Amino acid sequence: MKREMDKREQGTESREQDRRGSRRGGASGPDRSMSRGNQSSPKPSPLGKADRAAVRMRSPGSESRRGNGGGQSVRRPQTQISARDAALRALQDVVRGDAYASQALNRRLAEARLKSDDSRLATGLFYSAVENRLYIEHMLGKFMDQRPEPVVNDILHIAAAQILFMDRVPDHAAVDEAVKQVRAARREGFTGLVNGVLRNLIRARDAGTLSLPDRQTDPVAWMRARYSISAPAVRRLIDAYGLEEAEAIAAWTPARREQTVRPNRLCMDPEAFGKWLTAQGFTWKPGAVPDAFVVSDGGNLSAHEGYRMGLFSIQGESAMLAAQAVQAKPGMQILDACAAPGGKTCLMAERMGTSGRVHAWDVHAHRVALIRAATLRLGLENVRPAERDASKPVDSMKLTMDAVLVDAPCSGLGVIAEKPDIKYRKTEEELSAMPALQLEILSACAGAVKVGGLLVYATCTILPDENEGVVKAFLENHPNFEPDDDAGWLPEALRPRLAGGMLQILPHRDNMDGFFIARMRRKGM
Repeated sequence: MKREMDKREQGTESREQDRRGSRRGGASGPDRSMSRGNQSSPKPSPLGKADRAAVRMRSPGSESRRGNGGGQSVRRPQTQISARDAALRALQDVVRGDAYASQALNRRLAEARLKSDDSRLATGLFYSAVENRLYIEHMLGKFMDQRPEPVVNDILHIAAAQILFMDRVPDHAAVDEAVKQVRAARREGFTGLVNGVLRNLIRARDAGTLSLPDRQTDPVAWMRARYSISAPAVRRLIDAYGLEEAEAIAAWTPARREQTVRPNRLCMDPEAFGKWLTAQGFTWKPGAVPDAFVVSDGGNLSAHEGYRMGLFSIQGESAMLAAQAVQAKPGMQILDACAAPGGKTCLMAERMGTSGRVHAWDVHAHRVALIRAATLRLGLENVRPAERDASKPVDSMKLTMDAVLVDAPCSGLGVIAEKPDIKYRKTEEELSAMPALQLEILSACAGAVKVGGLLVYATCTILPDENEGVVKAFLENHPNFEPDDDAGWLPEALRPRLAGGMLQILPHRDNMDGFFIARMRRKGM
């Protein structure tokens, strides 16, 4: 039997951007001999995080496809494409085009102009394939000696996602539509392979003979396959938290699909904003973080007129908390050293009213443009975006800032529930290089903090070597800084978690994105 899905409806709204890791490529092997047939093994335990919401769909049997083949998205001369083609194109954008998952899907849905039921189908196919990529790869590998070429491999992943994780659509439709997509991609020679592999997958699923690696003898391989997290990331999670808690971290997913918004303080205070949300017909509840409003039925909030007018921003509670740790006040001079796309910059600038200055840096020009767009939308005139490398000290800024926020590049393993493609991209080389880069940026930016000023270091990861390890190394090398143990800036529930000026938020425990925040104060030259 197929695994029963939880009943959260999937949204297609944009998710807050974050820094990306390296991409995984597909191996080639273009012959039919890769199909091996069914294998018998113990039934796997039920998936946790892998299960997406059940999606009600219309029958897909009449959909037709045409395309140009190759490793790129399947293309058709028709103006409107099918739900499966939209999901396939979005998947290709992510796995080979270095795209953000939510942005890739939104772009392809806009291009396809699907009806609502087809849009839900495309969304379900896409997220089931992205969130469970390594699980699907493991199961398909039971029936292939090696991966086929990329476009065929992606078609197999879309079909397998439906077979393994989605109800109410017949299995034969997944197989037939996959074969049609292969033909549309001009890969006729692979139709037998695709048909055989998928039918073997269905038989093995129904017989309960699909298996994962053994949890006891090879916990890394088991967790990699079960939760689609790269082996280097799994090893670090287990080393830091032990297998049981590492699994809890990997398995966590929010109980409901919700979005957190906050008012633009230049337009209305929180009380007025709550009334405005109600008047707009939104269902909401207060968040744990000051100014956070959790909306449960918002749809695509970035398309709402109020958002376009700059009345509110969409921002996770942990990210809000990192900005609030600076305790921005009118007249302050603040540096946000790794600022794009600008959410934390804007929160601090709003708290300062129309006075003071927030210097917002990013190393890439196109990301600086995102900061400018955010400040323009919100009507903020006290932000100065600039294209700068935060790892290089700026002599003219030395000892001039009341506060510096370093939201450093990181592995992003605290936000895998919202950005599922992050978790399987992380390589050993990238993870090993992170702490040195983070320490370099933190050390370079610390020079801008005036005596008595505040230095805030934040990441959206939960790995100690990128968090506590970096802060401890910094403090050892900079005796003129000390931890700031004041917990007054934190919500009451999180204050007991503050230790040595450092706060680690864990998603499965604290019900928000995994974040690390450390506050340090300059005590001398």
